[in-house]
Amino acid sequence: MTKKITQSIIIILLIISSSSIDAQVNQDELQQVETEIRDSIYSKILDSYRHFWVKLPENYNPKSDAKYPVVYLLDGFSLEQNLEVVYNNYWGHYLPHMILVGISNRTNRTRDLTTSKVESRRGSSFNYETGGADLFTSFIENELIPDIDKNYPTTKYRTLIGHSYAGLFTINVLLNHSHLFKNYIAIDPSLDWDGQKLLKQAKTELKNRSYIGKSLFVALAAEQLHMSDESVTIDNLRQNDSEFTLFSRSILEFCDLASSTRVQNGLRFNWEVYPEDLHGTVPLPAIRDGLVSLFKWYQFKSPQKYNNPETSVDEIRVLLNNQEAIYTKHFGYRTPPMVEELFNGYGYMNLQMEQPEKAYLFFEMAIKHYPKSANVYDAMADYYISKKNIKKAVEYVEKAYQISNSKFYKEKLDTLKD
Repeated sequence: MTKKITQSIIIILLIISSSSIDAQVNQDELQQVETEIRDSIYSKILDSYRHFWVKLPENYNPKSDAKYPVVYLLDGFSLEQNLEVVYNNYWGHYLPHMILVGISNRTNRTRDLTTSKVESRRGSSFNYETGGADLFTSFIENELIPDIDKNYPTTKYRTLIGHSYAGLFTINVLLNHSHLFKNYIAIDPSLDWDGQKLLKQAKTELKNRSYIGKSLFVALAAEQLHMSDESVTIDNLRQNDSEFTLFSRSILEFCDLASSTRVQNGLRFNWEVYPEDLHGTVPLPAIRDGLVSLFKWYQFKSPQKYNNPETSVDEIRVLLNNQEAIYTKHFGYRTPPMVEELFNGYGYMNLQMEQPEKAYLFFEMAIKHYPKSANVYDAMADYYISKKNIKKAVEYVEKAYQISNSKFYKEKLDTLKD
């Protein structure tokens, strides 16, 4: 790799990670819009209030027409930081900007997430209310999702994440209510529940139903496959018939089934074993791997070409058009080929590399796809400042100021006019 290419990559990473001053949205521009909301909704279906949180993308602008895919996280208050740290580190190249929704399962968790009623479990009486998954699914479908869609700029491209009992619930939704979500992440799902009842249903559903357009990622924590026998490994797990391995064997059997039927049913399926993780530690790596896997199609094609000074403007334009076509196909609606921050980031990178034609292309495309953002006009103004065309720079800063009424842009205007 040449020194110049290496420097270009460093520049783009610094621009994106630090939200450079040149392309930063001032707080007063968005009037300090609240992007983290704690809320609740009264459910007639469940006859109780249900708490949830919503996190909007950092680039959320209420003046924009942009809409976002949504990730729904079960056990949302317990796993909130796990999802947040993954999303904050991977949006851009790996994940789109999305709205995150965390659903509380602190009360009636066992009842709401289990798929059938049981009175005993693992040889002992089970003194919890169970079997309420269908009612909880109805709450999500008929009350929570409509409330989120009414109050936030969402699309119908939804992802569901669940761990343990919530993983069981997640697979149940895929098998029986697959219209609700496009993507599913089931982390250590409790498929041993009720004598593997859901697993037995899966043997029929996965062979006879179509899951075209649906994606599933399953995670299995394998640090302790047997509570008292360390000789049990993922390699010999299938041959062990102990009650202690029923939980993990059920997951493994489901993954074998999903792998063998995905060609005929169209399900996009992937799974991962985590040999160093316990049931309680696996959510963090599984959420990371699950989201990256489900959105693998989102990742840039030929990313090195964007950073290579030898790539022509025409080649970049073709890459962007192809990327837009991929996004539009998967999301089902027209989608920009880059998030706004990357357009500006690559634009500034090319200014630094003395590639003005490419810089102009990225800034121009940013304006095309994000016309209600003050940032994109400010970035184009910086392009014209670099060309010493102050008249055009003033024109674009004025547009940024008209959109945002930001003190930052007013001061920039005054400086340019002076």
